[in-house]
Amino acid sequence: MELPYYHGPLTKQECETLLLKGGEDGNFLLRDSESVPGVLCLCVSFRKFVYTYRIFREKHGYYKIQTVEGAPKQIFPNLEELISKFEKPGQGLVVHLSNPITRKSSCPRGRRMTLELNVYGKSPDKGSEWTPSPTPSHSLLCRVSGN
Repeated sequence: MELPYYHGPLTKQECETLLLKGGEDGNFLLRDSESVPGVLCLCVSFRKFVYTYRIFREKHGYYKIQTVEGAPKQIFPNLEELISKFEKPGQGLVVHLSNPITRKSSCPRGRRMTLELNVYGKSPDKGSEWTPSPTPSHSLLCRVSGN
């Protein structure tokens, strides 16, 4: 999947610098979580502060986001639909997403960064119970692919 606002292994400090640079509320990007392997972070600026929401991949390939307490839990078939939902005000984030911060391409000309997010635990298609158990083979992969 190609998302221009996905920055890969960006540090929290680098993320804050990018989002607060313009001083606008609603600047946002996606990055890899530094503390939880295989999890994404949706980061958004509001009132000179960066708020971070974790995005988890569910066992059937759907995405779930942690928003404000009390907001209904929602799942999304893909990241584009998740982002689209939160571009509307009053959906459970501190502010709606209004300005995607796109990455500066560090990929060779004619190539692009793609995102693959694998599910933690055992594969549900093998008839086993799904349990969170991160392993090196079940992690976030970011690779450069030909176009």
